[in-house]
Parts: sequence; structure tokens; C-alpha cells
Amino acid sequence: MTTEPSSAPHSLSGQVAIVTGGGRGLGRAFAQALASAGVMVAITARTEAELNETLRLIENTGGTAIAFTADVTDRAAMQDVLGEVERRFGPLDILVNNAAVLPPLGYDWEVDPDEWWRALEINVRGPFECTRLVLPGMMARRQGRIVNITSGAAYSVHPYASAYCTSKAALSQWTTQVAAGVKDYGMSIFALGVSGPTTMIDTIVASPKVPESVRALFRKSQEGTRRAEAAAASTRMLLLLLSGQADALTGRHIECNDPIDELLQRADEIVRDDLYTLRRRV
Repeated sequence: MTTEPSSAPHSLSGQVAIVTGGGRGLGRAFAQALASAGVMVAITARTEAELNETLRLIENTGGTAIAFTADVTDRAAMQDVLGEVERRFGPLDILVNNAAVLPPLGYDWEVDPDEWWRALEINVRGPFECTRLVLPGMMARRQGRIVNITSGAAYSVHPYASAYCTSKAALSQWTTQVAAGVKDYGMSIFALGVSGPTTMIDTIVASPKVPESVRALFRKSQEGTRRAEAAAASTRMLLLLLSGQADALTGRHIECNDPIDELLQRADEIVRDDLYTLRRRV
């Protein structure tokens, strides 16, 4: 079934967004799509050269963007980013928590415990820190949308990537919690499971720590047309969630290929039965 909405997304033009991990892959695609929709975009990442390339691509197509080299786990650095974004562009409307890492790869008895925990810090603490910074302003204005980029790994078993799977499960569950906390402030927060051209998938394909059968599946998913279609599906769903059309589903884990029209028609049922969340079912 298609992920296309039955009506055009509400205009995002003139809004202000921060996209973390915007230097490459889907983060870059998200930043470009938002800029093309008329959003003033701030991108953050740890690698300056990649940020500059994203910035160049946006500006070459007439978009408005600024870039900041920053680590999402550095509270002071991200506070500076937010302050400068609001000084340059105005109050923040959108936060896309995209920055994440995959390593370490390998079974838990093989990997470095510090590297395992660092993945949790970037993938979970990073979105927490960034969201905590922007919430007061959004709550005061009673508007704002946040999308936490997660993955089907949140509910899958990949023991050679336990840090990544654990972090994405935590991120999806935390999305539900924070959305419930701000439900009376006119805000919407989603966990979006994505697919597309990511350096993470390239790392999996190249890693001897991952079973060959799994590497083959990921390798196939990266073939030209499939790769482009996956990235497009992720970007379309992101824009739809940010448009306001899916606000009734706030707090949910939505996959980029979910039949969104059907979900919106079932919104009352989904909320009533607490569906599209990470829950124990008996």
C-alpha cells in the first residue's frame, strides 16, 4: 500500500528546523527536503566537511540553511546551536533527532563495553538532550513537532548489533513517554522507522562481524533503485509527520512504509488500543 497521503501536506514554508546528523545519508536528504519545502534549516554533525557539502547542496537549490559542528551529547554546544538558530531564524518549530551510530558490531562478549555504552549515549541521550533543550520554547508557544529517527531494529533481534537495537527500542519507548508528557501543549512527537542510503548499512555490509546471510540481505537493499526508493519513502513520511496531518498519532512508532492513509482512518482505534507502540502483549 502507498505511503502517500490522500491530500497535500500542510505548508512547512517559513518554519524553522534543526536536523541533527545532517552531514550525510538520510540526515542530508531530510535537510534538503525540508529546505526545498521552504523551511529554514540548521544542520548539525561532528564532521565539518560533510556539513559544508550538505550546506552547499541546499544553497545551490535556493534553500536557506546554516551548519554547526557539534556533538548531540554536548549540552552546552547544543544550547549554543539553539540560541544561534533562534537569533538567526526565529523560534524553533521542528526538531529532527537523526544523529546516531551503529558500532560496535559483534556479540556482547566480544565488544568494548565503553564503545557499547557510547552508542547508547549518542542514540538515546543525544535526542534526550536536544529535545529537553527545545521543549520549553515549544511548550510556551504551544506548538512544535519532533521526529525521533528510529528503526525496525527497535523490535528486531540482531545480537551482533545489540547496542544499536537496544538504543532504538529505548528511543521509540521514550518517544511515547515524552509525547504523553506534552500532550496538553499542542505538540506532536513521533518515532519514525526509516530505510535508505545510510553509512550504517554500508558498515553492516562490510563487517565480518555480521553473518553473511544478513550482509547479503542488506547488500541487496542497497542496489540502485531500491536504495533510492527507500530514501524517498523515509523523506515523504518525515514531511507528512511534520505537516500536521498525523498529529492524532503522536507518540507512535511509524515505519516509513506504513500505509499512512489507513493509519489516519484508524487513529481513534490506534489511540484507544495503544497500538504502534512498544508494549507487552499477552
